[in-house]
Amino acid sequence: MMLRFERRLKGTILLKKHYDYLPRVFRITEWKTYDMKKMVWEVQYLSLLPVLKYCKKCGKKSAFICSGQFRVNAQRRCLDIWLIYKCLSCDTTWNATIYSRVSPQLLPANLLDDFHKNDKELVEQYAMNSDFLCGNGVEVGLPSYSVIGDNFNLDETVELEIKCKYSCSIKVSSIVREKLDLSQKEYLQLILDGRIKSISDQNLKNCRLKKGIILVFNEKCSKEPDVKTQS
Repeated sequence: MMLRFERRLKGTILLKKHYDYLPRVFRITEWKTYDMKKMVWEVQYLSLLPVLKYCKKCGKKSAFICSGQFRVNAQRRCLDIWLIYKCLSCDTTWNATIYSRVSPQLLPANLLDDFHKNDKELVEQYAMNSDFLCGNGVEVGLPSYSVIGDNFNLDETVELEIKCKYSCSIKVSSIVREKLDLSQKEYLQLILDGRIKSISDQNLKNCRLKKGIILVFNEKCSKEPDVKTQS
């Protein structure tokens, strides 16, 4: 059983742990209690982020995937470093700029070595960074992914944390609907009925996961605590 008290007072949420700090003019006579199961889902990418850009050879916008290789080119005393992508349709390459005309002395020796070795973790660090890719003037697509975690009954009261290692542009609605096998109509009805909410009060119709979100299903609304003042 989880004990919880929540009451807004002049814009402040008061929890039970704050009780001892309340002014004496307030006397709490009743607490709100309810059971809440806590669960975690983790979104795991099964591929690196694809990018969408115009391919001259194909003559249209095409999907490009990361080759897993860097290109390091010396220009006199400076270096250019790129991450190489290939068109899915014709193998045309495109280079995402990481460094341009940078002095080798400005880069840690181990980092430069990792670029030369096509270090897998370093490749992933750049290839999963949507801000880096967008900064290179391309549109970032959605990767294939899976959601790890247990399902639950829609009648249960559940606090669900959905998290991802990298910032994720997948819609929260897509993750929840796929995992719980819900139609679009059923998902929207849960929102309309107030049976699914976001702790951060995001719009669950179209918000995206980013690095994570906490949802509450079927929050029970028992009697509010009675807060009285003493004269």
